Amino acid sequence: MTPQAESVLELFRSTGAYLEGHFRLTSGLHSAEYLQCALVLQHPALAERLGRLLAQELRTLAPGKIDLVASPALGGLIIGHEVARSLGTRFLFTERDAATGKMTLRRGFAVAPGETAVVVEDVITTGGSTVDVIEVLRAAGGRVLAAGSIVDRSGGRADVGVPRVALATLQMAAHHLQECPLCARGIPLAKPGSRPA
Repeated sequence: MTPQAESVLELFRSTGAYLEGHFRLTSGLHSAEYLQCALVLQHPALAERLGRLLAQELRTLAPGKIDLVASPALGGLIIGHEVARSLGTRFLFTERDAATGKMTLRRGFAVAPGETAVVVEDVITTGGSTVDVIEVLRAAGGRVLAAGSIVDRSGGRADVGVPRVALATLQMAAHHLQECPLCARGIPLAKPGSRPA
């Protein structure tokens, strides 16, 4: 693990954001480990620092003009906003439509054809939410240059179709319901994320 990744993981531990138990992740997978980014990002100085670091990494992947930063609600809001602040650009977010489950731009947000964007999330497990945001931006005519997250818990395996970076890349086991050893042992399941169980 890199020194930067160690430092990020230490922030999660020191703020009580690194949880152990039996969790249902946003992806639907089950894991014994959960990273509750909100507990880190509730501290503005830490959010600003992580946003600045992630902006620097994204600049390396996308050295040209970045017109906007986009994030999926709810988990990506704070870190996406901080990355946009550091890059000196605007920020918008997508929301999941309750009826269809599809990501959409609402609240008057718009992307002009040809605008360049980076997509920012708090934690990536499968990359599904990032891919959903990329599809929304592309459908509006945007060009997605790169994606980033505070933590990649896939061990670097998640493919979102654009260059991607994380401040910390970890290998955290995640299981489908039918293969979950925690379920098999009868350990109670918690769903701490922002999406309903």
